[in-house]
Amino acid sequence: MGPVALFDKSFLQSLTLDESVWFDHFFLAVICPVFYVETLADLAKTKRSNSSRTPQDEVRILADKSPVLSGAPCVHHMDMCIANLLGHQAPRLGQVPLAGGRPIRTKDNKAGVVFKPSPEAESFARWQRHEFMEVERDAASAWRAMLSSLNLPEVAQRMRALGVTPKNCKSVKEAWGLAHGLMHSQAAPLEQIGLLFEFVHVPVHLQGEILHRWSSAGFPPLANYAPYAAHVLKVEMFFQIALAANLISADRASNRADIAYLFYLPFCNLFVSGDKLHKLCTPPFLAPAQDFIWGPDLKASLSSINSELSSIPQEEREQGLHKIAPRPRGNASNVVVSMWEKHSPKRGKPLLEEPIDPTAERKLVEELKKYSEAPTAPDVAQLPSEKLDNLALERLVPVRKGSWWLLPKAVVEQEQRGK
Repeated sequence: MGPVALFDKSFLQSLTLDESVWFDHFFLAVICPVFYVETLADLAKTKRSNSSRTPQDEVRILADKSPVLSGAPCVHHMDMCIANLLGHQAPRLGQVPLAGGRPIRTKDNKAGVVFKPSPEAESFARWQRHEFMEVERDAASAWRAMLSSLNLPEVAQRMRALGVTPKNCKSVKEAWGLAHGLMHSQAAPLEQIGLLFEFVHVPVHLQGEILHRWSSAGFPPLANYAPYAAHVLKVEMFFQIALAANLISADRASNRADIAYLFYLPFCNLFVSGDKLHKLCTPPFLAPAQDFIWGPDLKASLSSINSELSSIPQEEREQGLHKIAPRPRGNASNVVVSMWEKHSPKRGKPLLEEPIDPTAERKLVEELKKYSEAPTAPDVAQLPSEKLDNLALERLVPVRKGSWWLLPKAVVEQEQRGK
């Protein structure tokens, strides 16, 4: 498992299927909801006259390239923002926020949490089989409309009340500085929280409780009181300031959806994108331990790795990715290698020097099944994570993808014989 990487749709589209395998293998992908919205939106497009592919074909191809090995769909930023305002701690750098965990206890009294495949992951599996449901198209349209809808006069009035003069802003760094300063200020707290309610669509029945909690704490700077909520508001404020200062085009409707990727920056080591808006706007938001990677540069590095490993004999490929390449090969001139050296210097080493025999591998599979098939145990939900014996994430993983065996062929065949 390598660095935690946020990616956008443009980057994944640029990869070949084999290159996408190595991105999935060498990085733990943060699959954010905006990616699903953008992908689903393609279903509403009309077929291009110069292409033999239908919109459904395009979505299926993108679904085929989507990470399945170690990445996971991320909780929606609105849910995390509201939870943070209600006093719940937000995940930190390197922690991909997941939803839907089921607390379990095995027969030998081991406690754990099992995460089933998310609805989004199951949707992608269906799309790979050319199965598209109308309800998913409707959901995507609603999500996209929510991202695009905003009471602009209300936003403008609240920004003026905060003393923001966006037309005097001459660079994206200055726009970021204005937004950042507000998040660390105690000025006009009601206007700040009002903007957050507007941007995040906080349900009315929760607004009073949120405001009461913050008021009871003495209205400390939002960045101190609810750091993730402050980050979301800072991104939105930055976007509005940059729009008003003509630093971002107001003519491109997709810009508001594209900027939403930045909501998920706090959890990742790096953000990879081939979008010019992301290249322009991401750097001010990065912490010292984070990087923005230009999509074409990472694609070239993945292509180089794929070309080198393609010379491996077929019998070696059948041992699976973790056996043939537990770490990326090459020197720091390769972006994949340099990101591993910076963010995962101790990760990715083989767990065992010698491969375990098929019988031992089957026992390992059976041990994992104990967790996935164990009954729900409500008391486990109250345990802190350090008291759990195991966290299991069930996945929909194909045996092969493109030219590569994702899982060892021998283990798969033995599992099939055992059924």
